[in-house]
Amino acid sequence: MNTLKYFAIMLAAHWAVLAAAADEKTETLRAGMIGLDTSHVIAFTQLFNDPDATGNRAKVRVTAGYPGGSEDIASSRDRVEGFTDRLRGKGVTIYDSIPEMLENVDVVLLESVDGRVHLEQVIPVFEAGLPVFIDKPLAGSLTDVLAIADLAERYDVAWFSSSALRFSPGILDFRDGNERTGSVLGVNSWGPASIEPTHPDLFWYGVHGVETLFTIMGPGCVEVTRVHQDGTDKVVGVWDDGRIGSFRGIRDGRSAFGATVFGTSGIAQAGEYEGYGPLIEAMAAFFVLDELPVEADETINLFAFMEAADESKRRGGEPVSLDSVLEEARAGVSERLREFGK
Repeated sequence: MNTLKYFAIMLAAHWAVLAAAADEKTETLRAGMIGLDTSHVIAFTQLFNDPDATGNRAKVRVTAGYPGGSEDIASSRDRVEGFTDRLRGKGVTIYDSIPEMLENVDVVLLESVDGRVHLEQVIPVFEAGLPVFIDKPLAGSLTDVLAIADLAERYDVAWFSSSALRFSPGILDFRDGNERTGSVLGVNSWGPASIEPTHPDLFWYGVHGVETLFTIMGPGCVEVTRVHQDGTDKVVGVWDDGRIGSFRGIRDGRSAFGATVFGTSGIAQAGEYEGYGPLIEAMAAFFVLDELPVEADETINLFAFMEAADESKRRGGEPVSLDSVLEEARAGVSERLREFGK
């Protein structure tokens, strides 16, 4: 073999090694977390960064974080420093600003426990064109929910928001009916519904049980009636096809997540909450494969359900149409976005 041919072969092999290394490097998406004031940031990081992770989950690694925090919510103010220190101890780089962090990541998890700050915090993410998961609650008002959806469309950026309960197999299995129930005719769901004064009543924690309801029923709720007592809420929704679904929010007595599903051929109990793993798998598929787990229209319908429930409470239990609360919220979107120069 002549010298020139030898060096050509060696050079080709060298570039092949470099290319393989580059491919391996780009296969792993760097995830950044905004808002380190919830236990979710610890749990999600452990699942994504697990050295034994496989499939899509193995292709996402939490590498960066921005602490955030809200002084007027104790569960944020009193925990952000501790969670930030724990992530730093796991090798996650902590940044002083969202824009600085965004320069060093490929995908984003917006985790701030305070939904009121989500619109402001997600704007630079949309501007950077990075796909984002927005943890519950999506926002602190229905107006902000609509503003987030509008901005995402304007910037053509993929996003979704969801409770982990949506992806629990024993709940998701009823989405289009199954052999136990046939087609779904109605659902009674229940779950904890503690109230945080800075947020609409059900946004803060009732959203989990409402997510269960919508996971099984799907979108299409048009009217809501709420019965409120200090320890319990009962919210009944009518869907556009005549089906009825309800949520029982629990504040007194034993609390748990669950649902009864009524179908064309049977009545069955849905499964229970099965941890964060299924949500993490949905996030990984979203980030790696661009698979959108939840459509924006369904999330908007879900939050309109909760806003209509608040309005029904204010009216002493009268039925409230979702169109009416959406119209009122929509009227404030432009002014809200102007606050951020959008």
